[in-house]
Amino acid sequence: MRLACFALTVLALSGCVAGRPAERRDDRADRRFDRNSPWDKLGERWVDGRIDRDVIPVQRRERYSALKLVVEHSALELHDVVIHFGNGEVYSPGTRLVFGQGSTSRQIDLPGGLRHIERIELVSGNLPGGGRAQIEVWGLGGRPR
Repeated sequence: MRLACFALTVLALSGCVAGRPAERRDDRADRRFDRNSPWDKLGERWVDGRIDRDVIPVQRRERYSALKLVVEHSALELHDVVIHFGNGEVYSPGTRLVFGQGSTSRQIDLPGGLRHIERIELVSGNLPGGGRAQIEVWGLGGRPR
């Protein structure tokens, strides 16, 4: 019995360790894309469980006109997105969507042209039978305020 538990633990840990290099490669590719395109990566979060509420604080000082969401590693259901702007306004585009692994949202245009974003709230969940999904938020514009 101990041997079976040990074997399961080793398999689980090896899967976690094996996933890290792939994620590092993905992050390097994201940085390269960020430098060579008009899109800036604003942040990413791993989705934990059936319903997960995450906040992505936007550290960049630029202003953006649109957002895109990218889903990696597994499918997920996106229940809500709430965007908090620097002037205190809030925008919530109608989003209740199911994303497959490796899929991207449509371009979500922000009201009012170029806007400074303080934070983005995401309510999402992994789909039954899948693994843990990761969601990235990308902003178009990137002009200093």
